[in-house]
Amino acid sequence: MVVGGGAREHALAWKIAQSPKVRESYIAPGNAGTATIAHNLNLRPIDVEALGKASQDIGIDLAVVGPEIPLASGIVDYFERLGMPVFGPTKAATQIESSKVFAKKLMQKYAIPCPEGITFFSYSEARKYLESQKLPIVIKADGLAAGKGVTVADSKEEALKALSATMESKIFGSAGDSVVIEECLTGKEVSLLAFTDGKTVIPMVPACDYKRAFDNDQGPNTGGMGSYSPPAFFDAKLTKQVTETIIKPAVKAMAEEGMPYKGVLYAGLMVTTEGPKVLEFNARFGDPETQVILPRLKTDLVDILLAIIDNRLSKVNIEWSNDACVGVVMASAGYPGSYETGLPIKGLDNLDKEILVFHAGTRQGGNSQIYTDGGRVLTVTAIGETMIEARAKVYQNLSHIHFDGCHYRKDIAAREVN
Repeated sequence: MVVGGGAREHALAWKIAQSPKVRESYIAPGNAGTATIAHNLNLRPIDVEALGKASQDIGIDLAVVGPEIPLASGIVDYFERLGMPVFGPTKAATQIESSKVFAKKLMQKYAIPCPEGITFFSYSEARKYLESQKLPIVIKADGLAAGKGVTVADSKEEALKALSATMESKIFGSAGDSVVIEECLTGKEVSLLAFTDGKTVIPMVPACDYKRAFDNDQGPNTGGMGSYSPPAFFDAKLTKQVTETIIKPAVKAMAEEGMPYKGVLYAGLMVTTEGPKVLEFNARFGDPETQVILPRLKTDLVDILLAIIDNRLSKVNIEWSNDACVGVVMASAGYPGSYETGLPIKGLDNLDKEILVFHAGTRQGGNSQIYTDGGRVLTVTAIGETMIEARAKVYQNLSHIHFDGCHYRKDIAAREVN
């Protein structure tokens, strides 16, 4: 059973279904796309007890948790108490994502390369500090905010507005009870995810994602508008460096803090002139990175997940294809703000057969018509021998898909081919 209903979970369910070990798959709640490869369960990812009961009733042999909120709610701890094999970190270990304050303290204590920053629990003290800082500057809400709790402020006015919205207006709820204010790093951003059973760490292939809503990194931050793998600037040498200086030390630090980390550890990085530094840690597969990483995975994903649960990751040889992969998110008009749902999606049956479409905000209506049901609606993904080929395929096919007001970035992976 895969827990979640986005494009990341669709990609996970798609990859898991390819394993000869898997007889039947379920996904909670899933979407119109996952319904073609798994049984959708009408259960919310945060309804941990209902998910546990359903898993017992069905006889689930492996649960894989996609989103951060159920992880932060303790779904892994609950499933382990039920004696059910579950993939993901515990509630305590998930703090590396669910609390920016925790992550910053951990990195500072264990000398993991990261931006200089200070934590504030008081709005007045944070405001006073902001008044004296150089720009641009970064303000991060402590808790989970669906990828929207970070502001990179270019002006004093923007910084103060973000601080007030977070700590006074509580636009992110209790996630804004405290903030981390840190220096703004410059360089190239990249995501490096790794599998770990708490001791062994095996990096995945690197990927780049695009957070801003519009081309040329304009507009508000979103949950991610597209991604590609591999980035040419981040080679095997850098992958090894980040694994040795950032990911392995973080896993070791978590063990020393008494909260062993098992699952996927995602390092969001900035490659600066001083070397790679951590912008953020996430406690799970990334979205939209998963949609371009898993198509490159040659090893049976289920073998990897079970090895992590059983503490024998060191015995697994993980192989990747050399292909390039590009994924572009199609979003509803207005996203990441308010948007309309229930709009018919046309053209999904008019695509090249090798194109992968991972559904996120979709639902199925009568006559097999698929409708929009969220902000990020689809991730359209293509593989090619080169980045030029993968990119050309994906944009050629995107033009066949339509729903009212749909928008997507036209510059995903453009820097790799220009």
